[in-house]
Amino acid sequence: MKTGIVFKLFSFTTGLCMLIIATIFIGQTVFFKKYYENQKVANTKERIVALQKKFEAENFSNIKDLKQEFYRDATWMTILDNQGKMLYSDDFSLEVQVDQKRNPAQKEPRVLHLPLYYFFTIDEIKNDESVKVGNEINFGGFEKDDTLIPTWVVLGDKSQRSKRNEQLDNKLRRELGNQSQAQFLGTIKHVEFPTMSSSYIYSNSLFLERIVSFQGTMAMKKPPRMYTESTELVEENVDGEGVKYKFLTQPFKGPEGKTYYISAMTSLQPVSEAVQMLEGYYIYLVILVLLLTMLLSFYYSKRIARPLLQINKTTQKIAHLDFSEMVPIHSKDEIGDLSKNINELSNKLQSYIEKLQDDIEKEKQLEETRKEFIASVSHELKTPLSVMKSCVSILKDGVAAHKSDHYFNAMEKEVDKMDMLIVDMLELAKFESGTYKMEMQPFYIDELVEQVCDQLSWEVEKKQLQLDRKLDHIQVISNPNRIEQVLTNFITNAIRYTPEQERIIVSIVEENEQVKVCVENKGTHISQSQIDKIWDRFYRIDAARKRSTGGTGLGLAISKKILELHGSSYGVHNTEDGVLFYFYLKKA
Repeated sequence: MKTGIVFKLFSFTTGLCMLIIATIFIGQTVFFKKYYENQKVANTKERIVALQKKFEAENFSNIKDLKQEFYRDATWMTILDNQGKMLYSDDFSLEVQVDQKRNPAQKEPRVLHLPLYYFFTIDEIKNDESVKVGNEINFGGFEKDDTLIPTWVVLGDKSQRSKRNEQLDNKLRRELGNQSQAQFLGTIKHVEFPTMSSSYIYSNSLFLERIVSFQGTMAMKKPPRMYTESTELVEENVDGEGVKYKFLTQPFKGPEGKTYYISAMTSLQPVSEAVQMLEGYYIYLVILVLLLTMLLSFYYSKRIARPLLQINKTTQKIAHLDFSEMVPIHSKDEIGDLSKNINELSNKLQSYIEKLQDDIEKEKQLEETRKEFIASVSHELKTPLSVMKSCVSILKDGVAAHKSDHYFNAMEKEVDKMDMLIVDMLELAKFESGTYKMEMQPFYIDELVEQVCDQLSWEVEKKQLQLDRKLDHIQVISNPNRIEQVLTNFITNAIRYTPEQERIIVSIVEENEQVKVCVENKGTHISQSQIDKIWDRFYRIDAARKRSTGGTGLGLAISKKILELHGSSYGVHNTEDGVLFYFYLKKA
C-alpha cells in the first residue's frame, strides 16, 4: 500500500519528539538524581577546600560565620581535631562538678567539660528543666589517653538514659574492654547554649551521630593514624520517609603540622522532592506535549509536503505533455530551486515540442504540396501533351505534309505553355513549403508600380485600354522583387478580364502606418460564389478562356502566398462598375 509523504513526515516528526520527551523523562527520573548527588558532592568539596585555606590563613577565628555560609545551602559543617572532637563546641556544653563522695575512683575534685552534642540536639534539650545549674547529672563512657568519649547520660531524676550512642557504646566496649569504662556523678556547674545564628549546627541529630561515631572510630585505631578522605550516603527517617544526605570527611594538615578534619553533611532532599513532583507533573506535561507535538507535526508535515505535492502534480501533467501549469515558488531553499528548475524544464520541453510539432506540420505541408504538385502537374500537362502527341502522329503518318510548319508551331506553343506552367508551379511549391525566407528592404512603391505599368503597356494598348495611375511617393518595407511579381499578376489579371476600351485604375492610398495598393478594372463583376475561389490554384472564372489567354491559373495563388509571407492583408471585392484587388504594405 502506498504511504503518503505527509503521513511519513508526520509519523517521523511525532516519533522524534516523543523520543526526545522519553529521553528527558528517563534522564530526569533515572540519571538526574545521580548527577545531582555528584554535583552536590563536588560543590561541597570545592567549598571544603576554600574553607581549609581560610583556616590556614585565619586559624578559624570566625568559624561560626563560615559555618553559617554552609547552612544556607542545607549543608552542616564542622571541624574536628586529631581525636575526632568538634572544635569550638563550647557554646553547647555543660560543666559538671564531679562528686568525690559518690565517685570513689576520684581522688581529687574534678570539673569535666561535657559536650551536649554527644546526646542531644539543640531542640531536644534547650527547654528541658533538668538542664539547669545545680541539677544532678549521671553520665559515663570510655577514657583513653586522657580523652573521654561519653556514650550515655541521665539528667535530673530521669531514670532512662540517652540511647543515641548505644551502638557506639557496645562497639567501644568490645574494642577497648571494661577497664576503659568510666562513670561519673555530679552536679551541673555551668550551662552554655549557642546563639540563634550558630545553633543550626546542633539541630541535625544524624549529623551529630556521625560526628560522635567518627570520634569513636578514631579512638579504636591502633596505632592512631590519619583518617582517609571518605564520602558516604546516609539516610534519616523523618515522619516515615527517608531523607538522604551525603556525609563527607576531608583530612588536612593545619598550622604547626597538626591533623584536622572537615566534616560536612549536605542534604539531597531538594532533588528527591523535585523528582517526586516531576513524576506527577510529567503526566500532564506528556499529555500537553503530545497534543502540541501532533498538531505541530501535522502542520509542519503539511507545510513541508505541500510544495512537494504540488511538484508531483505538475510533473504528472508534464509527463502527459500538459505544460499549462507551473510550480509556485514560495521559498529560496532547495525546494524553491527544484520548483524553479522544473518550471524551466517545462518551458523548454514545451518549446521543443512546439518546435517539433511545427516541423512535423511543415513536413506534412511539404508532403501535401508534393502530392498536389504532382497531381496538378499531371492534370495540367495532360492537355498539351495530348496536342503534341496528335501533331506528332499526323506528321509521322504524312497525312498533311504541306502543313508541317503549322503543326511544328502548335507544338512549340504547347512547349512554351508547359515551361511557363512548370516554372509557376515550382515557385508556388517553394512558397508553400514554409522554408522560404522573405528578405525585406525599403523602397518607393510608386516607382515599382510605374515600372510594372511600363512593362505591360503593350498589352494595355493591344486591347485599347486606359490605364490610370493615382500614385503618391511613399517608401515601404518589403521584398521588391516579390511585390513586383504580385503587381504584375494583379495588373495582368485585370488586363485579361477587362473588356476592350475600358479603364484600369492603379492607386496608392496611405492609411496610418500602412500603404494600400489597389488595382481596379472596370466593366465586369465577379459572382459572389466565385469571389472566394479565385485565390485557389488553377481556378479560372471563365474556363473557356484559359487556353486563348495563355494563363496558367497560378498567378493569384502565387500572389496570395507572397502576401502571406509578408504578413500583409489582401482581398478582392466588386465595386459599382468593376472589380477591385488590393493589398497592404508597411511604411518605412
